[in-house]
Amino acid sequence: MGSSFIAGKILLQQGFSPMILVGWRFFVAALATLPLVLLHSRQLGAALFTPQAGLRDASLMILIGLLQTAAVMELLFWAMKHVSASTAAILHFTHPIWVVLFGRVLHGEPLRSARLAGLLLGFMGVALALALGISPAIFSHGTSLTGEIIGLASALCWAIATLVNKRAALPFNSWALSFWQMMIGALAILILAYSNGLRWPDSVTAVQWGWFLWLAIPASTGSFRAVVCGPEQRWSGKG
Repeated sequence: MGSSFIAGKILLQQGFSPMILVGWRFFVAALATLPLVLLHSRQLGAALFTPQAGLRDASLMILIGLLQTAAVMELLFWAMKHVSASTAAILHFTHPIWVVLFGRVLHGEPLRSARLAGLLLGFMGVALALALGISPAIFSHGTSLTGEIIGLASALCWAIATLVNKRAALPFNSWALSFWQMMIGALAILILAYSNGLRWPDSVTAVQWGWFLWLAIPASTGSFRAVVCGPEQRWSGKG
């Protein structure tokens, strides 16, 4: 997943709109999961439209897709318009810290000594990385601070979506869950982007297509499933 920050930053610097880039990235990534859904379940329609899913499940899936794909990734790419890819990555990957904190505050989840130590080390690591010069303007009032706040917001959205996902126990296998999360987020972003007059660039080089396809498939289809659906498998017992 880390390579997505580099590929995304390169395409942003070459004039791609964050909304267009994120929307099409996850649209393609979602389509790329369909053969894997079929391989996993043998029945594509039954896996994606399981009769066990009710209105509650559909509503929660939409919420998770909007938070964990649309909001998180759009905020992340917006942040990279203002800060380096490394800074955006560091801020985004604080989300396990927020998952632990929100789980404790909102749901009373136990905070054992090992988890508390990890939490403190995480905070110290982020502070140290930023203080060492990765983001020297963290306390300034310039565009770097704006990017840092946006990057942190992406981590908070991811944490909230993770907690919702954790408790939802949705009746989908992990690949179907990954498909819906990415497709819902992608469609939401693309509708907003095109309704605001944004368009895919008229001229895209072969190298840019290469970066985009890397961003959409290896850096999204595979890693997004591992990061998002791995916890889902542990929490709900689904495969």
